[in-house]
Amino acid sequence: MISLLGETYAYPRPRQRSQPKHAPKNGLQNPVLVQPKQNQPLLCCVKRYSHLAFAPLMANKEMEVVKGLDVKRYMGRWYEIACFPSRFQPSDGINTRATYTLKDDGTVNVLNETWSGGKRSYIEGIAFKADPNSDEAKLKVRFYVPPFLPVFPVTGDYWVLYIDHDYQYALVGQPSRSYLWVLSRKNHLDDEIYNELVEKAKDEGYDVSKLHKTPQTDPPPEEEGPQDTKGIWWIKSLLGK
Repeated sequence: MISLLGETYAYPRPRQRSQPKHAPKNGLQNPVLVQPKQNQPLLCCVKRYSHLAFAPLMANKEMEVVKGLDVKRYMGRWYEIACFPSRFQPSDGINTRATYTLKDDGTVNVLNETWSGGKRSYIEGIAFKADPNSDEAKLKVRFYVPPFLPVFPVTGDYWVLYIDHDYQYALVGQPSRSYLWVLSRKNHLDDEIYNELVEKAKDEGYDVSKLHKTPQTDPPPEEEGPQDTKGIWWIKSLLGK
């Protein structure tokens, strides 16, 4: 994006002055030279909104994905620490978590759970490698909806962008950068680690201002208890509630 906020600005030609002997190490130069005082409002505008001009460049950057993911170690329960809000997830959901189980055929059973209005809601699906011949952690996840009558397949991308050496916390996204999840083996995550994951997401071109922390209670709830067997949360999600 060369223009600023959809507009193209022509800067006054600066007075002749010597060029700097050395360009900045990062190859980027200040987009505005010192101008007379009457141009100061324009300079302020450029400084204030310059990050918007670079945002599309980050969004077009090729995402780095984990290679050589140990699928067996990745199995088990993960708690959702934060995510981008989604239409297909209760806006008031708490204790959201996912449990992954490796199947004999090499696919992964996915169980997503959340608690809304004091009731447990869940949906199950299947995950599999997008390209069986690739070592990149690019998966496809397929669910059948609606939960109370699962007949329509819905498939989405699941890319593991980062995972620590001990497989205790992970960053998951997808190619359009419309969805993002911060996951942890525990239902809480150290602030320092969380901030590091947020920075990693920012480096991959995500708008981290959209991240929403998921409330988690201590101790986590068990499976037993009232359940939303009619998929009310799913219907409400279609209405944007």
